[in-house]
Formats: sequence, structure tokens, C-alpha cells
Amino acid sequence: MHATVQHAGSPLAKGSREPDSFYCVAVATSTTSRPPVPLPGVAGEDIPESRRYRLKNKLLGPPLVTEQLATERLSKPIALGVLAPDCISSSAYGTEEMLTQLVPYVGLAAFALVVPITLAILGVLFFVTLSYLEVIQLYTKAGGSYVVARDNFGPKIAQIAATALLIDYTVTVAVQTSAGTAALTSAVPSLANTTDTVAITVGVVLLLLYGNLRGIREAGSYFAIPTYFFILSLLSVIILGFAKEALGTLHYIPLPPQSEVFGGKIGVPGSGWLMGLAFISLLRSFANGGSSLTGLEAISNGVSSFRPPEAKHARQTLVVMSTTLGTLVLGVTLLARWTHAVPYAIGSPTVLSQEAKAVFGTSPAGHLAFYMVQLATMLILYTGGNTSFNGFPYLASFVAGDRFLPRQLTRRGHRLAFSNGILVLAGVALALVLAYKAQVNGLVALYAIGVFTGFTMAGAGMVKHHLDAREGHWKRSIAINGFSAFLSFTVVLIFAVAKFKEGAWLIFVVGPLLYIGLIRMHVQYVREADMLESGVVEASEAPVLRRHVVVVLVDRLDMATARALQYARMLAPDDLRAVHFDIDTKAARELEQEWSRLGPRLPLDIIECRDRRLARAAIELVADATLDGDTECTVLLPRRGYARIWQRFLHDRTADKIAAVLGQVPHVSATIVPFDVGGRFGERVRSYGRSVQRARRLGPGETDADGSDHADSDADADAPAGAGADRAGRRDGPRRPGTVLAADATLAQRAGATTPIAAVVPRQRVRVAGRVKSVRVQPRAGTSNLECVLSDGTGGLLLVFQGRPKIAGIETGARLVAEGMVGTWGRRPAMLNPSFELVQGAPTDPAEP
Repeated sequence: MHATVQHAGSPLAKGSREPDSFYCVAVATSTTSRPPVPLPGVAGEDIPESRRYRLKNKLLGPPLVTEQLATERLSKPIALGVLAPDCISSSAYGTEEMLTQLVPYVGLAAFALVVPITLAILGVLFFVTLSYLEVIQLYTKAGGSYVVARDNFGPKIAQIAATALLIDYTVTVAVQTSAGTAALTSAVPSLANTTDTVAITVGVVLLLLYGNLRGIREAGSYFAIPTYFFILSLLSVIILGFAKEALGTLHYIPLPPQSEVFGGKIGVPGSGWLMGLAFISLLRSFANGGSSLTGLEAISNGVSSFRPPEAKHARQTLVVMSTTLGTLVLGVTLLARWTHAVPYAIGSPTVLSQEAKAVFGTSPAGHLAFYMVQLATMLILYTGGNTSFNGFPYLASFVAGDRFLPRQLTRRGHRLAFSNGILVLAGVALALVLAYKAQVNGLVALYAIGVFTGFTMAGAGMVKHHLDAREGHWKRSIAINGFSAFLSFTVVLIFAVAKFKEGAWLIFVVGPLLYIGLIRMHVQYVREADMLESGVVEASEAPVLRRHVVVVLVDRLDMATARALQYARMLAPDDLRAVHFDIDTKAARELEQEWSRLGPRLPLDIIECRDRRLARAAIELVADATLDGDTECTVLLPRRGYARIWQRFLHDRTADKIAAVLGQVPHVSATIVPFDVGGRFGERVRSYGRSVQRARRLGPGETDADGSDHADSDADADAPAGAGADRAGRRDGPRRPGTVLAADATLAQRAGATTPIAAVVPRQRVRVAGRVKSVRVQPRAGTSNLECVLSDGTGGLLLVFQGRPKIAGIETGARLVAEGMVGTWGRRPAMLNPSFELVQGAPTDPAEP
């Protein structure tokens, strides 16, 4: 990196600004020339979009606007189908996971023990449901365990719930997609091998990732189809199976070879009430069965999506969902008892698929019914995995909003989804799928710990709330929520003890580390906020230093350097310098000769840099310039931008490195001056530079040998085409064609006869309608005025409300109809104190807790 410095005595210092284009600095060779026409500005519509953005549009679709966040309110049947897949789908593998801990130890006696274990799990379901009914009654917008814990215990304790739920959401994607693949391979046995299973599961996760980046909405009614399809299919299996059992026509399934059974053996029952089963195996079976309750929190997280009255409808839906889950889990368990369907080591065929085959038989109609059940199971499991792609990003955004996670997780992406959270979730889920080879039996050891930790925090938070409020039947509520929290915490302890060696240790290692990380991140954010916010008013009102020095660092004389020099002149400094650090003597001499030959009217200072530490040399330079304590120094660093990625590898980022270290010196500001080398606008700049050269070479009125005057021809060659031209990467016509927003439709109905803003002329009374594009409070003459720009797509009009710094409802995104006399305000067309009607307020994010 080289740079150049200019002294205060230069004719380009303050008081000597010239109107010539900056390109003349680098290319001028004659002083007897006509002044060139300045390079015209470029409208925003004419600046082409980047290749990366155009590719994103093709892959993900056009960007969505904020108003499209508003979700359709759901009826109870649709809400059940949309919010319940994660919860109800767990009935497809809950019983099987219990049997994996019983069959290898007590053999067929497992089918007698699995029923009471299931009943115990349903008892936990009952009390957790009662607890969440109270959560929904109190938290009518977003009532997940994180919000409950934050409101009652404070944000730091709430991070326990956040940690548990973030882990659970991640494992849910891996478990649900792996279970869905197991349902598929049960129907197509040729795919039941590790390679195909992993490949299919990875493909499904990537498909969910792509769909959610495009903006799959949880509140889409089409998500209800797999839920009801599965419920009806599984109920048909259970009802027909019960009927066959009553008639005595439901027979045992032949046992497979012991090597194919989970655990590699079929145990022999013993004596006693546990039939020889070790108590730890009983606990493991209960812990595995607890995975059937995952997703129970979904209703409380989505209360705001219900039709009014939200709390009442959400509570009713929760009761239906819990009842359905309990019915399906108990039905699958009883069928397993009557058919002796055992879990396989490779996870396929599943227990549910064996039951369906035994119930429907081997007739053609039975085969068709079997495949329908497997299809329904696969669809709801994959859909249940998608539920985490909605829950995880929202939870992460809440936690990041509380400054416990990186702020990047609060930003909505191209299609209004929390893209960063979606990418993080998919990345971790894929790692789990690959590490555990898409085997549900291995992943389930990591499962449910987070869920039951969340249940514990929600129940304990509600106990704290009722102890503080003491309203209504608070004692009964304390008993319900306290017992729910106790049961849930007991399940967590069972997981910790029974599943520790099978993989739960990973959660108990990662969980505390993640919690510590969240707390440390919060401390860092708070510390940074204290440093950045303290003394803001004093600093903003501090007296301006009397002297301003601008330093332009130049490594070579080219168009990027010329642009930086022109910008430096626009700053009108007291002292304008151009500095070159000599780290290569030959290059420095060549630059000096070129500088003298091309004739920029400012001297070039070459500063020795023996140790080649450019950043240190720059610091010493600006420190000397500001040593008197009354000088502000601005350092301009030309940076060349390249359109293609491979071109960027050919150049370093020295300007960024120098800019990063100059902030250590008081009263020094480093500014990057970009120049697009390969872009369309860069070519337009070079064409204009060539026209300036010709204009200076030819005298006034002279023409080239062909008789033409090309002073502006090159610039004109790159001028924008007409509005109807096909210009790759540019917007033509409306910025966001397609969907008509409800707010705009309402505005059109209420506005009536209005004048397009583009047709507004001064000294006429007009009625206009549009969207508030910008708002500011402008202090004037001892008072403050609210100024906003109203845009209707044809143009913008300034509305000024004198003496009113705040008007309820007038915010960016609001729709207004305004009427008044058009005048000027600050050289802009404006309406002063217009009458107005607020048609619709600013859009809000329905995800906010």
C-alpha cells in the first residue's frame, strides 16, 4: 500500500475548490481547455442490482415487504393441524422407543410392562396440559416457557429455558426427519441401509432449509393436511386393530432373528413385579417414552395466531391436541402388546409399520392401506421437523433481542424469515444426522431433556406469578403448576441418570457451556452499551475543533485515487495532504514520476516506511497531525471494488486494515472511498473521463477529424435506456410487482379521488394519498416540527406539522390521506399543516412477545 500527502499551501486547500470533475486531476495535460460538463447523477432505478441479489431473487423469489408479516388468524381446526404436527407425530415412535429398553432384557414380558409405563407418561401429559392451560390464559400473545421464565424470574434465569429449548428445537429436526425416513424405509425396504437413510434425511433437511428461506409460513392451512391425514390413518389402524382383537383375529407377529432386534438379543423374563427388569432399564424406558410429549408447547407459542378470543380458542385446541396425542400413544402401545411388534436394530421396519401390516393383512386392499399409513406417517414426521424451523428462529430472535445471542439473529431476511437462525438450525441438525447416522434410537437420548426443562421452567414461573399476584383461585393454580413442574423436573433427573451413558451426557456438557456463553455474551453487550451510550449528549454537543486536516493515502495514481482526491476537495479542509508510504523504492520513484507527468495540482509527499508497517506509519502520521489538540483529521483511503469473487483474491484489503487501527487516535476519522472497477457505473465513469480528455485536447468549438464533437458521446453511450428497455438487473416499473397488500387496498378504497403526487404543482390545493416513507422531528425557531414524506409510487411529498413533534399513528409504513395547499419548504414541494386521515397505522411484527 502506498499513499500521498498534500500540504496546506496547495491550491486545492480551503478556498480553492474548483468545479472540474475529479477525473481531470488524473488526466489533465493542458490548462487551455473548455470546462467539461459534470458527470450527471444516476437515479436509483438505473443502478443495476448485483449478480448475487439477482441470483437470490431467482432462488428464493422476490423480496417480501414488512406488511406481509401479518398472518391470517386461524380457526380452531386449522390451528390444530398447523401447530400440532410436532406433538402428535411423536406417537409414531414413542412406543417403539420404550420397547428398545425392555425387549433386550425381559423379552416378551416387555409388552406387559410397556402399558403401565405408557399410563405413567399420560399422567405427566395430563398435568403438563393443565399447567399450559394457565399459561395460555395469562400470556395471550406468546407464552412459551422462555417468556414465562423471563417475566417471573428475570432474563438471566430465563436463559436456562432458552438453552434447553434451543437444544430441543435442534434435536427435534434431526429426530423427526430421521423418524420420517424410517417410515419411508419401512414401506420401501430396499432403502433400509445406512447410506440411503442418511442421504434421504440430509436431503429432507436441506429441502426444509430451502423452503423456509423462501418463506414457508407456519400459518399456512396446507400444513394441516398431513396432520389430519395421519390422525385419520392411525385411528383407522387402532380402531380396526381393537376390533380384530375383540374378535380374536389379531395374531402375534413372528419374531425376527435375534441379531436383527434392537440390542442384538431378545431377553428372558424373570420373576417379580418387574419380571427381572433392572430398575435403571425401567427408568430408561420411561425416559424414552417421554419423547412422546415433545411439541406440547407449540399451542402456547402460537396463541396470537388464533381468532379472537385467542386465549379461549387456544385452550380448547390444547385440550383437543393433548387428548388426541394420549389416544394415539395408548392405542399404539396396546396394539404393540397384542401383536408383539419388536423394535429393529436399524430402525426399520418400525413398530407402527409392523402393527399396520398385521392389522390390514396381506390382501391388495390391505397393502394399499398399509402404504397410505406409511405415507401419512412420513408426511407428519417431516412436517413436525419443519415446526422447529418456525420455533427456533423466533426463540433465537427473542433471546437476541434481550442481548443474550448475536444481534444478527434478530434480522429478517429476504423473505421475512429469520434467515440466520434458520441457517444455524439446519447446520446443527445436519451435523446431528450425520453423527448419529439418522438413527432415531441414538438421537432420542438427546431428546426431551430440553422439552421437560422448558415444562419445568413454565410451571415454576406460573407458581411464582400466582404467589406474587394471589388472584382468583391462586392456591389451586399453585398446586397444579407446582406439581407439573415437579413431575417435569423428575423426568429431567431420570434422563440425567438413566440416559447419561447413552448420550445424554452431551446435553449436560453442552447445556451449561451454552448457558455460560449466553451470560458472557450478555455481559459483553451490556459493557459495550455502557461504553457507547455514556456521554452521548456531551460528545454530540462538544465544540467543533477549529482546524480540519484531510489526508489522502494513495498507493498508485489511478481512477480510485482521483475519486478520493475529488472527495477530499469537496470537504474544503484547511490542509489537504496526499501521502505515499515508501515500502518499495522503485515503485515510489515510478509513482513520483507519473505524478509529475500527469500534473495533479498538489504535491506528493513520500514518507519513509522502513519496517513496512503501513498501519503503524499511518497512526504516527495522524497522531502528529492532531498533536495540538485543536485539529480534526480525516483520512481517506481509496478502495477498489471488483465485481467477481475471483478478482478479489488478486488484491489485498490494506485500506480496511488501516481504517480499523486509525480509530485509536483521538479526533481521527478514517473514511473508505470506494471505486467500482468492473461494474457498469465504473465503465460510465471511465467513459466520462475519456470525454474530458478529448474536451481538453480540443479547443472550444473544435471537432475531431471525422467532424464530430465527442465531448459527451461516451457518457451518452452508457446513458440509461428508456423505461421499457430490457436492462438486466434493474427494476422496471413497480419496485415490487405482484401481491396487493391489504393496507394498500384499504387506502385505495378510502382515498377516493386523489391527485398523483407526481402531478402536484405549487399553489394548488390537492388531496393526496400514500404511505409514510420517512419521518423526522426538525427543530426550528425554538419549537419542533414533525416532517414526513408521503409516497404514492409516483413521487414523494413533504408534509410539515408545525409545532407538533409527535402525532399518534404517523410512523413509517402508515397509510395517510392528506389534503392542503402545496407550497415549498426548504426548497422542496410540501404541505404545511395539512388535514389528514390515518387510514392504517404502521405495520407491526406479530412475532413480538
